[in-house]
Amino acid sequence: MTTRTHDRPPAGPESPARRWLGGRTPDPEAAFRLYCFPCAGGSAAMYRRWQERAPAHVEVRPVELPGHGRRLGEAPFLGLPPLVRALTEDLADELHRPFALFGHSMGGLIAFELARALRERGLPQPAHLFIAATASPERKVTRTTLHAASDEEVLDVLRAMGGTPRELLDDRELMALAIPTFRADYALLHTYEYREKPPLGVPFTVLGGAADTITPPTSLPGWRRHTTGGTDLRTLPGGHFFVQDTVPEIMAAVRAALPVHGPSVTG
Repeated sequence: MTTRTHDRPPAGPESPARRWLGGRTPDPEAAFRLYCFPCAGGSAAMYRRWQERAPAHVEVRPVELPGHGRRLGEAPFLGLPPLVRALTEDLADELHRPFALFGHSMGGLIAFELARALRERGLPQPAHLFIAATASPERKVTRTTLHAASDEEVLDVLRAMGGTPRELLDDRELMALAIPTFRADYALLHTYEYREKPPLGVPFTVLGGAADTITPPTSLPGWRRHTTGGTDLRTLPGGHFFVQDTVPEIMAAVRAALPVHGPSVTG
């Protein structure tokens, strides 16, 4: 499977936002929408069960990136700036109601840069930014060679990282489809260049795994300098994929950050 760069996904019969959000009609009663971005190689499916655990006033809106999950047939982005531009343009019409952003690992970086891009465009800002297992952006702590690694090397890293069931790793046909996506995501991380800008005014909740050796807790406090809205830094049990096993704790953090009675809006 070959990958290519593009500035945005090809046009289709659906609205731009529906391509990213699975075509699901948003809940008009929700006080907040929580847009969730996956880790490298991940998909919107990692948030599939979150709505069951979410506060009643929060609607979980998992974001599916091109080349991932149900969009596996599309070309993945190989750079963060074009991905953020596409998200900013395509999700703009969704942001007329209060919302927050959640990102795990690579997804945390996407959420952060999306918030900065929305500010630059004069579009609504999130009520809160939730960042999980993501080092502060000025730190270069990713496995930068994986975008050029062999299939076997990628599989070895996936086994070491955990988070991917063994039966999937042993499925050669499935991995033949998944490895190019994983490699593309690490190309995106490898080429990312942090650019100094004024801090956001958005409150942050930064979550880390106590046993995470990929993004250790010591790489998280740097997020404080990127917001004037305050930072709640929390350490949860588990490794890099602690989000799989600590959903109740994460939803407790969401409940604490997003008030039950959101701002009064229309639309």
